[in-house]
Amino acid sequence: MVVKKILIADDEDRMRRLVGDFLKKDGAVIIEAADGIHALEYFRDYPDIDLVILDVMMPGYDGWTVCREIRKGSQVPIIMLTARGQESDELFGFDLGADEYIAKPFSLKILAARVNALLRRVENDNKEIKYFDGLEIDANGRHIYVDGMKVELTPKEFELLLYLTDNAGRALSRDQILNAVWDYDYFGDARTVDTHIKKLRLKLGSKSDFIQTVRGVGYRFEVKK
Repeated sequence: MVVKKILIADDEDRMRRLVGDFLKKDGAVIIEAADGIHALEYFRDYPDIDLVILDVMMPGYDGWTVCREIRKGSQVPIIMLTARGQESDELFGFDLGADEYIAKPFSLKILAARVNALLRRVENDNKEIKYFDGLEIDANGRHIYVDGMKVELTPKEFELLLYLTDNAGRALSRDQILNAVWDYDYFGDARTVDTHIKKLRLKLGSKSDFIQTVRGVGYRFEVKK
C-alpha cells in the first residue's frame, strides 16, 4: 500500500488530533500545523504531500489565504473545514480551488470517506496522459513524446521528469528531489540531481527550458506562456 501524506491545518489541538488519529488508521502520515503560516511552510517543505485539510478560521493566514497560495502552484486536493455553513462561504471556497467543503461538526467517517475518494480521483488522474505545450507524458505506458517524436528515457530520468511535472510551478531543492526520486534511504551527492537534469534537458531538446534552474535552491518545471 502506498502511504499517503496529509497536512492538517487547524488551530484547535483537539481537532487536529482527532482527525489525524482517525486518518492514521488507514495508514496515512500526518503533518500538523496550528496556523496558516506554518501550514504554508510545511506544504513547501514537503512537496510530496498528497492532500491538505484546512480550517477556515486560523491565526496568521486564514484557510482561504492558504488555499489561494497553494493553488498558485499545485493541484493537490484540498478539503476546507469550517464552523460556518453559509452557501456563500462554500461557493467562495470552491472559487478559490477547494475540492471539498465540510461544515463542523462533522462525522470522522464521512471525512475519511471524502479523503479516500479524493485520493482515488488523483490516482486515476495521474494515469492519464499529460500535455505540456508539445511535451506528452504517458505515465501508465512510461512513454515520452516531444513534438510527436518518441524520446527514450532511463527509468530514473522518467521518474525525475514525472516528479517535476507533478509539482509544476514549485521550486524544488536538490535534497527534496533526491528524497523523492532516489528514495529517502538514498545518501548520494546532490550533484546526482544536476547530472540527471543535464541529461534530461538534452533529451527534451526544444522543451529543455521547461526545466528551470532556481538559483540557490534547485529546479522548477514551468511552461512559460
